[in-house]
Amino acid sequence: MGEVTVVLAEVGVAEAPPFRLDNEQLAFRFTATLSDRSGTPVDRLPTPRRLDDWLAANDLSLGSAHATEADLNLARRLREAIHRTGTATTTDTTPDRADLDLINTLARDSRTFPELDKTRLRWRTRSRHPVRAALGLIAQDAIIALGGHQRGQVKACEHADCGGLYLDTSRGQNRRWCSMNTCGNRAKKAKFRHQSVAKTPI
Repeated sequence: MGEVTVVLAEVGVAEAPPFRLDNEQLAFRFTATLSDRSGTPVDRLPTPRRLDDWLAANDLSLGSAHATEADLNLARRLREAIHRTGTATTTDTTPDRADLDLINTLARDSRTFPELDKTRLRWRTRSRHPVRAALGLIAQDAIIALGGHQRGQVKACEHADCGGLYLDTSRGQNRRWCSMNTCGNRAKKAKFRHQSVAKTPI
């Protein structure tokens, strides 16, 4: 699967599209920063500042350093590497070696560790590059999701425009959407509109 190309005008933080934080799996929540992949793609990480915001929203701010353009480029590369590898998992095809190398390298080099702060777990790093270290945590999560015991539960959203990944933990293994609140609702509304049109007398 090739690179996803998104044409995005210059945009300020205030006008940037909101994040989708409703995916239970961190790595797949990160891939959702590029949404509607099969329709009109929306990049929710248009600037380094928005990468900082996403990391903060997911408790992955590991230091005071702000993301740079190089960090943003690396984040987008990781995002697409995870998505392509996850998609290969859902179709039982061989993932790209370069994608695996990027995921594994970032995971290995993150130098992160959990720390208990009163009653809450926080992530810390010994790396001098905290944004890259945070991306390494996302890479680690991807490795666990795509190579662990739940690998067979990785699925791709069935909404025609989405293409997002999720982990199906439902009892019957019959979940169809990355999120019931977004793609599930969109599918229901589309079905309702279709039924309403069909019932309209000519």
